[in-house]
Amino acid sequence: MLDDDTLQPTAFFDFDTDAIKGFVDDALRDVDDDDIARACALYLKVRDGIRYNPYVFKSDPKTFSASHVVDEGVSYCIPKAVLLGACARAVGIPSRLGLANVKNHLSSPQLIEFLQSDIFAMHGFIELFLDDKWVKATPAFDAALCERMGVVPLEFDGRHDSIFHEFTEDGLQHMEYLDDHGTFDDVPHAFIMQELERHYPHLFAAARARKADEERSLQADLEANTSSS
Repeated sequence: MLDDDTLQPTAFFDFDTDAIKGFVDDALRDVDDDDIARACALYLKVRDGIRYNPYVFKSDPKTFSASHVVDEGVSYCIPKAVLLGACARAVGIPSRLGLANVKNHLSSPQLIEFLQSDIFAMHGFIELFLDDKWVKATPAFDAALCERMGVVPLEFDGRHDSIFHEFTEDGLQHMEYLDDHGTFDDVPHAFIMQELERHYPHLFAAARARKADEERSLQADLEANTSSS
């Protein structure tokens, strides 16, 4: 029996917002009234309509919401998966978020240096309930990016799992799934942050340092000097 929570709006799967309603309407214009046809159309809209860029990551919970992704027009794997899930729920297709750690063999040297690792923790995909079964869909890499990387854009037919290609067109290994964290009816934001900080502590330390610098002021310095005198 399906969990009703896989059809409900939440602060993250916020398909009851105008942004998502408009996005869905645009994606499904002239699409047959069939769950698989609609799921495939929504997948393509999210995959290619939202540019992939992992550098836009922020810890702020609102940046994980579907409506935020539509407003920005650029995101990375988890919010793009959430957007597809929210769009699916909007048309009555149950969805849930999947999270896994993956090893990316074709990432840019700059991104690996930034992360100090070729392990991508908390990679996000979505599961949709179609034809009485759950199928995986991964709308992260847009077609334009895939072309630049020499990778065929990942297709989704609504009937079979669609996760990252194991190999590029020329036979090089692309993406390897390592640890499966399971599926979630909503975004487990605290868990995601905990795991990301465990894998990339330097990024969180740098963010805290930046925040501390931003909060500094001459007034605060004067107050501190006054209280210590």
